[in-house]
Amino acid sequence: MRDITKYQGIIPAFYACYEEDGSISTERTKALAEHLLKKGVKGVYVGGSSGECIYQSKEERKAVLEAVMETVKGKMTVIAHVACNNTEDSCELAAHAESLGVDAVASIPPIYFHLPEHAIAQYWNDISAAAPNTDFVIYNIPQLAGVALTMPLFREMCKNPRVAAVKNSSMPVQDIQMFKMEGGKDFVVFNGPDEQLVSGLAMGADGGIGGTYGVMPELYLKIFELCRKGKYEAARKIQYDADAIIYAMCACHGNLYAVMKEILKLREGLDLGSVRKPMPGLIPEDMEQVKKCAAMIDAAIAALQEI
Repeated sequence: MRDITKYQGIIPAFYACYEEDGSISTERTKALAEHLLKKGVKGVYVGGSSGECIYQSKEERKAVLEAVMETVKGKMTVIAHVACNNTEDSCELAAHAESLGVDAVASIPPIYFHLPEHAIAQYWNDISAAAPNTDFVIYNIPQLAGVALTMPLFREMCKNPRVAAVKNSSMPVQDIQMFKMEGGKDFVVFNGPDEQLVSGLAMGADGGIGGTYGVMPELYLKIFELCRKGKYEAARKIQYDADAIIYAMCACHGNLYAVMKEILKLREGLDLGSVRKPMPGLIPEDMEQVKKCAAMIDAAIAALQEI
């Protein structure tokens, strides 16, 4: 029987950390890992969308994961997203991740070419075979990958005993219910869309993996705690606060990740650099909005004391 407790909780998607010249910063990566460890989150999801993976080389992605693993030292769950746009590179990253002792490897489907489902299954199974002693997490994000995890494809993947979870970032909450029912009690489903964590947990998600968790983990930790206690009305209020902050952060000219990194710099003293081109960085006109978002986070965290 698989131990799924290590996946039950709040798992921030880890941000890419750069030096001023745009190169990967292992020191800033370690600082972010230490920060999240102290916040008490369940784990981190390294090398995904928030990690700007598609704009990084294999060697850069390896360096990031090594820095995270060196910092957390087994004190939290680590899921490594290893997908590249070809099987060979993806397998290389999966094998590397297993050698470091991660809890799971994860992968989106191949992007750009619309492949048949049997080819997608082969891609995922090849990656899983490269890390034969490690759990495999399917990352379902159809709005960006261009292909959805259908039930026939899901059933095919469940024939692989290493397939342990789905990170479900599709918007219909019903998908969580379908994967939970089909996967069984020892199968994990993560809620992906940050804006509907309460809904996902109510529908049966075991935990959440989210891109905005890292900038305001206190809110999502409280949501998870309240939902576990069945206090959904109180959890919903915090969800509304978190959603308002997300909408405000998305109002900037700069990319959302650039905004969140600047907020972490303002609120926590963490300098993680900017984002990698072609994603847009902040412009001077963004700063008032960034400060407004930071104040909104402060207010929402302060309000937790009243719940």
